[in-house]
Amino acid sequence: MERLQKYLARCGVASRRKAEEMIVHGLVAVNGVVVRELGVKVEPGRDRVTVAGRPVRPVTERIYLMLNKPPGYITGNRDPRGRKTVLTLLPEGLPRVFPVGRLDYNTTGLLLLTNDGALAYALTHPKYQIEKVYRALVRGVPTDHALNLLRNGVVLEDGPTLPATVDIIGVKAGNAILKLGIKEGRNRQVRRMCAAVGHPVLKLERIAIGPLQLGDLGRGQYRRLTAAELKALKNLIDQARPASAGEKGEDHAPDRKS
Repeated sequence: MERLQKYLARCGVASRRKAEEMIVHGLVAVNGVVVRELGVKVEPGRDRVTVAGRPVRPVTERIYLMLNKPPGYITGNRDPRGRKTVLTLLPEGLPRVFPVGRLDYNTTGLLLLTNDGALAYALTHPKYQIEKVYRALVRGVPTDHALNLLRNGVVLEDGPTLPATVDIIGVKAGNAILKLGIKEGRNRQVRRMCAAVGHPVLKLERIAIGPLQLGDLGRGQYRRLTAAELKALKNLIDQARPASAGEKGEDHAPDRKS
């Protein structure tokens, strides 16, 4: 038996957190009965699961894509306000994939898309502490004191952040360019951290997730991960896996914007 939200993620329907939202909103049925509770378990191969009336089947091919997200796109599957989603940047005919975590509307850079729910869960859950690295243009030039605040953890309205890595890598027209690494995924976290130390973000780009580097991938372009990149990513997840990981990992994973 397998928890319904985990089964949906494994079948490439959506991330586990998004699958939970689908269940709560009444979009999922098991053997013709709509399910709205998160504790339900199914028996793969025996129970019939549908999402919005469409049968759910296990994934036959795992897809791992790296996309350089442009500004002006959301990272959801659809938007009630009619804004463009990153999925429209992919060609038709690809197996269904979903974004791993989120970048906000105006943030650019590295976004991973996959139909591997287990990998997506590990990359977005805070207990794994997978580092995401950003290049941020901020207003003004931070002092050593401000940089040390970021390095030691900043107190935000939802609590103190974990220590970050941060360095000034350039100055442009009186504004600093920071290279900043975080191991959390709170809503608009990088922007809020920089604002908290007096240097609001003017432009933000994610350039790395763990061992994955954006490199020279063009804005709006995508490519499949290489075998070496995928191996390095999975090795990092294995090394970062908490001792208590397992069924206890059924708690909510974040799916936030940076």
